[in-house]
Amino acid sequence: MLTKSTPDRLTDALARMPAVPERGRSPWADARRRFLRNRAAVISLLLLTLITLVCVIGPWLLPNAFDSTDWDAMSQAPGWKGWHLFGTDESGRDLLVRSLVGGRVSLMVGLLATLASVLVGIAWGATAGFIGGRVDALMMRTVDMMYAIPYLLIAILLVTILGREFYLVVLVITVFSWMDMARVVRGQTLSLRGMEFIEAARAIGVPTWRIIFGHVVPNLLGIVAIYTTITVPSVILVESVLSFLGLGIQEPMTSWGVLIHDGAGVMEASPWMLLCPGALLSVTLYCFNFVGDGLRDALDPKDR
Repeated sequence: MLTKSTPDRLTDALARMPAVPERGRSPWADARRRFLRNRAAVISLLLLTLITLVCVIGPWLLPNAFDSTDWDAMSQAPGWKGWHLFGTDESGRDLLVRSLVGGRVSLMVGLLATLASVLVGIAWGATAGFIGGRVDALMMRTVDMMYAIPYLLIAILLVTILGREFYLVVLVITVFSWMDMARVVRGQTLSLRGMEFIEAARAIGVPTWRIIFGHVVPNLLGIVAIYTTITVPSVILVESVLSFLGLGIQEPMTSWGVLIHDGAGVMEASPWMLLCPGALLSVTLYCFNFVGDGLRDALDPKDR
């Protein structure tokens, strides 16, 4: 009768032993791993970082100032003459430097207005969803009323009345950009309100405001991150539209919307004045959208 050798018996015994569980990863580690697998999102994030760094540092490294004029190079085509690599405008100002400074302003408006709208939207939506009842109904009806107001028309009216300073443009955009975040946060809060850890916090007497901002809001960071990346490009686009209409950033400061407005007027004679800021704006908006898609897939893989 044949019997198994000692190595064979040892192999069978090892096969029957329970597998050692793999060391667990946090949900954020899993989300980071899924995000890094999305090549479009990673490349877009790298491009956004590069564009931001170039817009912040570039104007200090280039020899021409954004508001200085070269009377011998008015409406000059792109080239090496005078270090006007992207050409000049009708006043002889370097278009590359002005595009980078305009990008700095547009990105700053987008980030500041988005940050303010996210904070307002989180506070409003989380409070309405957690308290519920008449408070929820009143707060959300207010949001519905805000939706009914013509956004662009009121923005133009406010900018015309209050002025066209940088901080006023940010304020006007913030006033009408927090409602989407509020509705999303409110819906997520309604699903969290009945969870066991919320009921436990209520049972031990934790104040309502501490439950909202200490337990509910931290569990909403994933969806907030996704909608933040979606809000930034929409805010930049609104600022560009206002500046294009002459109601946003004013001279001598500039933005991508201002440059696109100037380039559209001389598009046939000097197409580079439109192509340079238009290309930067388009690439930035696409990158934000791809990063938002990557975050959505990473933080909610069932949505893919």
